[in-house]
Amino acid sequence: MKVSEVIIGQAHGKNVVAYTLTNPNGISLTAMTYGATITELLMPDKNGKTENVILAMDSLDDYVTHRPYYGATIGRIAGRITKGTFDLDGIAHQLVVNEGGNQLHGGPTGLDTHVWDAEIQASADEASIHFTTTDADGANGYPGTLSVTVSYTLTADSEWKVTYRATTDQATLFNPTNHVYFNLSGDINKPILQHDLQLNSAAFAELGEGNLPTGALLPAEGTPFDFHNGGKLAVAAEQSHPQTQKVAGFDHPFLLQHDDGNPDAILSDAESGRTVKMYTDQDCVVIYMHNAAIDKHTIAGSPVIQYAGITLETQALPDAINQEGFGDITLRPDEVYSAKTIYKFEIQD
Repeated sequence: MKVSEVIIGQAHGKNVVAYTLTNPNGISLTAMTYGATITELLMPDKNGKTENVILAMDSLDDYVTHRPYYGATIGRIAGRITKGTFDLDGIAHQLVVNEGGNQLHGGPTGLDTHVWDAEIQASADEASIHFTTTDADGANGYPGTLSVTVSYTLTADSEWKVTYRATTDQATLFNPTNHVYFNLSGDINKPILQHDLQLNSAAFAELGEGNLPTGALLPAEGTPFDFHNGGKLAVAAEQSHPQTQKVAGFDHPFLLQHDDGNPDAILSDAESGRTVKMYTDQDCVVIYMHNAAIDKHTIAGSPVIQYAGITLETQALPDAINQEGFGDITLRPDEVYSAKTIYKFEIQD
């Protein structure tokens, strides 16, 4: 395993450092301290051509200015909180809203805007970046001082392990994710519609006004949301279902049916031979397909096309604090939050 680091600029008056981990199989992962953000994942295809298979901005300034969430650590809460409000232990809390009267991805100064501290740990079989930060009591409206560690580990077996650990001094909410977008073709000007997805899920969360969950979990069977036996992502872009019409594709939580030893999701691109197998201990994965083109910022000098990438955001079901039956995302002072997701990279002939 090889490790390197470089200062790439400054944000909030602090140096921002990018670390690169490289394994013997030609796979390398680069992540920076701004937002504990993965900025590059280089992977060879079946012909030995190495390309970046995630969406990434052209510069640090672009991440700060445009805040696209590409590859960032999202928190305290991933997704949307209805009206930015919740009740906890009989106390009503009003969060800072930043999207149409709701809070999105932790608010205007979420964890993706922090400059995290970082330490490197390396051995013959794996190398890790351990990012740490503290979110102050009252930040974005959340109670409690939250201490967070996010670790990225690249192994000699070509696994990217993402682990979370957090503690708080007051009862609060915590439901983080990583917002990485994959495009396994290695060409950001080629949409991901011909990627194949297999998903160990039989239900998805219905979206209502403002793309907020309605609280209903709908059966996937017989709909464009059924990937139990695999299928092309193009089915979402066909917009043949009211829920795909609503967002011009997918921006939906899928409830996972964990099957011990088997991947929770498999994303693959036949043309390049690249495959990602995902394993997680989280309840759901939010799948978003970059459903709109963007011309206010670029990737590799080009405007970002519609369906440029796909996220596999592992987390608890969104807006769980306001939706009955969506799980408990409360973190209390006597508890330690922990979660783990693994993305395993393979090349098929």
